[in-house]
Amino acid sequence: MAYRVLVVDDSPAMRAFIRRVIQISGFDCSQCFEAGNGEEALSLLDREWVDLVMTDINMPRMDGEEFVRRLESNPRLSSLPVLVVSTDSTEKRIHQMLTLGAKGYVRKPFTPEALREELERMLGEVHA
Repeated sequence: MAYRVLVVDDSPAMRAFIRRVIQISGFDCSQCFEAGNGEEALSLLDREWVDLVMTDINMPRMDGEEFVRRLESNPRLSSLPVLVVSTDSTEKRIHQMLTLGAKGYVRKPFTPEALREELERMLGEVHA
């Protein structure tokens, strides 16, 4: 099954890097959407359905923390699996994001294998 993925990060270079890593990892992605912050992501999610969201935390206008809160409070989007991809790797931050509703957390920098493994773990739980 090919998945539709949304990558949310304020850095165009990081979004392109994540897309490339998804591609070289062999993860079956049919479409990869991009947004520069949580606000843009919510707008895109009004128009498009995705199977998984990958989000950074530190972004302008609407950060990843607020974005995950908004997803969780929206009945249509609350079951959408969210993978946090961030340089903030403190246990406190990881715990906080998982408590808010994120289903996984990958620390930057990461390998293609580590990203694929986490994506497959998360989507396997959703489709189990």
